Amino acid sequence: MKIFTLAATTAALMAGAGAAQATDFEFWYGNTGSVETAILAQCDAFNAAQSQDKVTCVGQGSYEVSMQKAIAAYRSGNAPVLIQFFDAGTLDLMLSDAVVPVQDILPDVDWANYIDGARAYYETSDGRLYSQPYNASTLLFYTNKTQLEEAGITETPKSWEEIKAAAEKLKAAGHACPFVTDGDTWRVLEQFSARHGLPIASNHNGYDGLNAEYVLNTTFVVQHLTNLVEWRNEGLVRLGVDTRAGKYADAFNAGECAMMEGSSGSYAASAKAFEGKYEVTVDMAPMYEDYERHNTLVGGASIYVMKGHSDAEVAAAKAFLDFLRQPEQQMAFTAATGYVPVTKDVLGAIEASGEADAAKYATAAIGIESMNQPRTEDSRGVRLGFYVQFREVFMEETQKAWNGEQTMQVALDNAKTRGDELLRRFEQTYQGVKLP
Repeated sequence: MKIFTLAATTAALMAGAGAAQATDFEFWYGNTGSVETAILAQCDAFNAAQSQDKVTCVGQGSYEVSMQKAIAAYRSGNAPVLIQFFDAGTLDLMLSDAVVPVQDILPDVDWANYIDGARAYYETSDGRLYSQPYNASTLLFYTNKTQLEEAGITETPKSWEEIKAAAEKLKAAGHACPFVTDGDTWRVLEQFSARHGLPIASNHNGYDGLNAEYVLNTTFVVQHLTNLVEWRNEGLVRLGVDTRAGKYADAFNAGECAMMEGSSGSYAASAKAFEGKYEVTVDMAPMYEDYERHNTLVGGASIYVMKGHSDAEVAAAKAFLDFLRQPEQQMAFTAATGYVPVTKDVLGAIEASGEADAAKYATAAIGIESMNQPRTEDSRGVRLGFYVQFREVFMEETQKAWNGEQTMQVALDNAKTRGDELLRRFEQTYQGVKLP
């Protein structure tokens, strides 16, 4: 199946192409599976659409590995022109002096066309995008509609209270895994805090200065995670490691578990696995009934332009970024992966295609709607140093609570203490440096 349309972009890319030798450049990315397949298809489509430039797209296996390799390559003078970096590494890269703000090198692009949810995480204090949002995901609520209806649940749960009630019905009907999670930092801390309007750290999650301190141990996050532990003990919730599949998304896709919170980027795999067996539904992530809904965060990653390259290489990279912004490219990427479009014109293009209700676009409108909910100063994103390392700290401490070795309150107290140590080290490293 041909998933990337070339016709609409070929003319634009060919315009101005002279007889100069093709400029080769590299783009490093960190995805695997169906997302990697979609990225490579876009790279091939760009190369086929014109002859002036050639992109070589190099997979690094994961965002973390890509980040480490890019920093090492920059220090040795061998960095790629373009690098895909994930949300958690935003501040580290902004202060690294290794990248050029994308809005500075592409000043004529209509950056206001980017949806607010995609802009907030990657823009500077004065509203300039530092990187071009690319594979944008957000948190959604997945249900196996078939299994819920078999248990007498005809309405998709909207709140955590309703999820608990649905889980009790599923358990009573003999379902061994009503709801599944992996307890990942992005899902149970960052996305939960954002949509409930809760801070993770002071200084509005670090946006207002490097002297931030973690406050996650003082918010409703403590009660939510305590609830999840209790519901697990009651047989209403399972961790991925509790399942036969061993991973939470695999367990949902196999029909082992009936409900999960997952990335919009998981949709393609779920829909494929359910085909001919079950019906999958996606909705905005659940709220506690006493809280007003705010925006979920953009996840996934964006593309940065790294320093140290020739004008010709940068020009070639700009052409590739222009190509990726095209509505038809975003539509194809959404259809292939479940990632959410990042510019405002794409929903109109989907509507005009006559396929707005097609399953391949199921995450587009709901994902954008979720990210565009009313935002607060504490729901813009996370702008904290060494945050990749903090995610590991959070998982280590909360795992002990899941295992019954300590309470969730103690786990989050410990995460705060260890997290603040990371923040102070980062602050000392960049002492006197102004936040972008």
